[in-house]
Parts: sequence; C-alpha cells; structure tokens
Amino acid sequence: MNRASGDFAPLREFIAAPHRELRTRVLELLQEQDLQIPLEVSRAEYRDRVLKALRRLAEKGLGAMAYPEEAGGEGSPARSIAVFETLAFGDTSILVKFGVQFGLWGGSVHQLGTERHRSLLRDIGSLELPGCYAMTEIDHGSNVRELETTATWDPDGREFVIHTPHEGAGKEWIGNAALHGRMATVFARLVVDGTDHGVHALLVPLRDDQGGALPGVRIQDNGPKAGLNGVDNGRIWFDQVRVPRENLLDRFAGVSDEGRYASPIESPNRRFFTMLGTLVAGRISIAAASVSAAKVGLAVAVRYSLKRRQFGPDGAPEVPLLDHPSHQRLLLPAVADTYALHFATRELVARYDRMLQARRQRHPLPDDATRELEAAAAGLKAVASWHCAGSLQAAREAMGGRGFHGENRIGRLRSDTDIFATFEGANTVLLQLVARSLLSQFREDMGDLTFMGMLRYLADRAGTRVSELNPVVTRRTDRDHLLDPDFHAAAYRYREERLLTSAARRLKARLDDGIEPFAAFTQCQDHLVELGRAHAQRITLEAFQEAVARAPAPGASEFLRELAALHALAGMEARMAWFLEAGYVDPPKSRAIRRQVTALCGEVRETALEAVNAWGIPDPVLGAPDAL
Repeated sequence: MNRASGDFAPLREFIAAPHRELRTRVLELLQEQDLQIPLEVSRAEYRDRVLKALRRLAEKGLGAMAYPEEAGGEGSPARSIAVFETLAFGDTSILVKFGVQFGLWGGSVHQLGTERHRSLLRDIGSLELPGCYAMTEIDHGSNVRELETTATWDPDGREFVIHTPHEGAGKEWIGNAALHGRMATVFARLVVDGTDHGVHALLVPLRDDQGGALPGVRIQDNGPKAGLNGVDNGRIWFDQVRVPRENLLDRFAGVSDEGRYASPIESPNRRFFTMLGTLVAGRISIAAASVSAAKVGLAVAVRYSLKRRQFGPDGAPEVPLLDHPSHQRLLLPAVADTYALHFATRELVARYDRMLQARRQRHPLPDDATRELEAAAAGLKAVASWHCAGSLQAAREAMGGRGFHGENRIGRLRSDTDIFATFEGANTVLLQLVARSLLSQFREDMGDLTFMGMLRYLADRAGTRVSELNPVVTRRTDRDHLLDPDFHAAAYRYREERLLTSAARRLKARLDDGIEPFAAFTQCQDHLVELGRAHAQRITLEAFQEAVARAPAPGASEFLRELAALHALAGMEARMAWFLEAGYVDPPKSRAIRRQVTALCGEVRETALEAVNAWGIPDPVLGAPDAL
C-alpha cells in the first residue's frame, strides 16, 4: 500500500482475509432486493420479508455452512461466522433471525445432540424446519443454572414431561417463537426418580403443520420492540407436554430406556459448564457482528464529515467537519478501535476453529486452553458490543441532524444492535465470568509453585514493577516512547496483572474473614468487571499488534501501526485516572499522552476515507444517500 499514490488494495485484501471469496458472495446477496428491507414497513410485513430473505440465504447453502457435509453443509464453523459477520453489514433483523435459526437452533442440535438428532440438520439448514432456542426464562434471565422449567422422567410412559411450574418460569424473548418456529431446543431441569440432575436440553415440538400451537404449548408474541421488529420473538409455556426419551440431546448425558441417568462427565458442575461451552460460537458471532455494525456507522459518518463543511477562518470558505480536531477525536479513535476489534475477533475465530479441529482429530486442547478461549469470547463479546453502541452514537452526533435521517441507517442500527449488550449473556455478567476464569488460573499457578518458586514468581513481578514504575519511565514524554508498541503492550499487561493480583488479594481477605464466597464476590463485583474488561482490552491490543506485524509492506503495516498507536493511547487516556492512581504515569506524561492522541487523530485524518473504504462495504449495502 502506497499512501501517497492511494493504492489501498493490499490493505483491503488483508482485511478481507480469510474466506475472502465467501464474504464477496454474501455482499453480492446483500445487494439483492430480497435482502433490502424498506425503511417504512409494518411489523407483519417486516417479519414476512425477513423470512423470505432467510429462505434466499438457505437456498444458497449459507445457513448450513457449519453443519457436516452429509447435512448439506461444509463442516466449517469459521466460514459460518464469516457469513454472519458479513450479513451484519445489512439488515440486522435478517442477521438475528439467521443466527437464531442456523446458529442457535441448528447449533444446539449439532453441538448437544448425537447422530439421531443430527438427522434434523438438513431440514434445519434448508429452513424446512424452523426452530427456536428456548433457554432464557422470565424470572431468571442470564442465570441459566436456576431455570425452573422441568423435564421429568415418566417411567411408565418412558418419556419426559415438560412443564412450566408457574408463569414466571415461561421462556422469554425466544426468537422464531411468535410465528415461525415448529420445534425448540428447550433447556429444563432434568428430574429422574426424584433426583434433579440440573439443566439439560430437549427437543420439544411447538406447532403442527398448519402453524397452530400443539396441545399443552402456549405461545405469546412479545409484540413491538425497541429494535429488531423483523424477528418474531415470543414467550412459551408448557403444560405437561410429553416428548419421547430420544428427544433428550444426549451428547453429555442420557437416560436409558430403563430410566437410568448416565453421563461421561461425572461432575455436575463441569457438565453444566461443558454444555454452556457450546455458547462460545454465539458470543464470537455477536462480537464480529458488533464490529461490522460499527463499521457501517463510522463509514457513513466519516464520509459525511469529509463532504460536509462548516465554520472556517473569517472571509475564507468553510472547512470539512473532519478538519476540526473535536470532530477527529469524536470519530477517529473509534475507527482505530474498530480495526483493533476486527483483528481480535478474526484471531478469536481462528483459535476457535483450531480448537474444533483438534477435537475432531481426537486431540482436544488442554482444559486451560479451552478456558482461555471461552474467557476471550466472553470478554470480546462484551467490549465489542459496547464499542458498537458507542461508535453508532458518535456517528449519529458527528452527522448532526443528518445522522437522524432514516436513510443513513444509523438510527435503525442503534436500535437493532442495542440488545447485543444482552444477547448471549449480559455484558457485566460475562466480564465477571472472565474474571473468575483468570482468578481460577491464578490460583492454579500459585498452587503449583514450591516455596522457592513462589519467591521467584514474586521477585519477577516485583522486578517488572520496579522496571515499569521507574521514575525515568513514568516521566518519559518523547514521541518515540509514546508511540512504542512495547510501551503500549506493557501498559495494558500491567493494568490487567495489577487488577488480577489486587482482586485476588481482596477476595482472599474476605474469605479469610469468614465471608461466604457469594458475598465476597458481590463485594468485589466492580473490581471483577474491570478486571474482565482489562483482559479483553489487552488481548485486543495484542491481536492488533500481531496483525501489524503480518500486514503487507510497504505501506499497510505503517498505516495500521499508526492506527494501533491511536487505539492504544486513546485507551490509556480513557483510563488515565487508573494509571495515575497506580503511579504508572505521572501528570506530565498524562498530558503528553493526551497531546499525542490529538496529534495522531490529525495524522489519521489524512487517510480517514481510505481507512473506512478498506472495510469493503459496497455503496448499495452501505446505503446512506444523504452522506455520499
């Protein structure tokens, strides 16, 4: 890439990898009329059009991408996520219904079931069998462990009885439920001979061939929502609904014809989290889709800000909005953060793909590697969805009144993607899961050390602190130092490690004082959320820096290095109170970082149009005639 000549083709190719040809196919489909939803349309018509769009995508084989070849797929979850990520440039209701049908419903059958269940995948992938993923309940939200729907074994009928014990135990916000779903994966407490074995998943038919609810099944439309009104969300209650024994998705646990419960995973706790581990793909997908939605809003806003002129020197023409430093600061750090999260989610998909390949070859990754991946997925989903919301708000404000025009898509995108902070787990809950994972690993590392090993570990950490908190380092304000990737990486790593050790210390002090674990964790909740966020931010920066090292040269790597520096320093600036309190920087260095962020925004402004165009969103998909 030559910045002077404007040749950004190598950068665009680098960003589109991997699965470039698949992404191109999806972008071409997004330009078809069937996938273009008018701005003003009734809720009923919206749902009809979304279903029609889904049929078109299924017809092209995109829904079954993650399923085995014998089910009409390619056996590639990574390519399936690439499809989902690219669909996120278009209508979000189509995206979410796609995810519900092929990702959650089909994915649960694929990941939690065995061969007899996977025979359904061909019909799921072709949309012949629309279905639901019925996990969340009205009274329990993210707390899956406490779900109250029951699946009780009936030894006489040799079948399960699915029952909702009270109104608040009804399934809530279930996509595909209100109109189109004919069967659901229902998460319920499995009760055999009076013993509650915890939450398991079963296939439960919902509707007959004419679309009417089956006996014992009550369905209620959730009605109009703040966004995603093309998706038919609903509530479901069950009244003594009977399903065959074979309907239990039994990859991790089963019940014999004689009514004996058995599982290859002895620990109920581990079995529960192994089952929930199937949510990893959904969290990765939401993170990737969040990045795509942010790209749409920022591309529209940057283009508009280069076209729209306002204010200027006395007697001289007005200047483009993006020439104003305040406008640069509003948009360009968000552009840099979007690049960072782009590479972080792509790396996460690659890690997930490697994990699945290892399982298929019967060489599963060690438990700690799996746990690291799950923590990364949870953390990136949280920070990416929050970034999406912040970027779309910044884009709207950057465009003034024009940003409020429906044709610019930003308003609908804000409404549709707002729920991403709750999809696949509420963000604050997910960040606490990340913190718990880090603390578990920290405890294991400490437990494995001998007395001398513990002394060496503490000495190493002390040495790091002495080196990084050396007054010479904390006071350096020269440009070379502030732009040094090693300085950025060390700062983000230091923040995470200090939060980890201080969280462990706080928790241990409470536990030693006899405070029970739930109360101890609750008292440290704000600390744990920040630790989870710091972990996600650290792995995001590292993924960006690794991408810079791999980028085609000359040109692309330098361009990305500039964006990576802006991402890192703007992130430090946003958390400067913490760095000052920790003594990691002193006030003059804090001011120098602020000045450097402003300077970098000015430098990035020169190639801002190329930066957003490199995302490769075609104009018909981007829309926004007011901005182009």
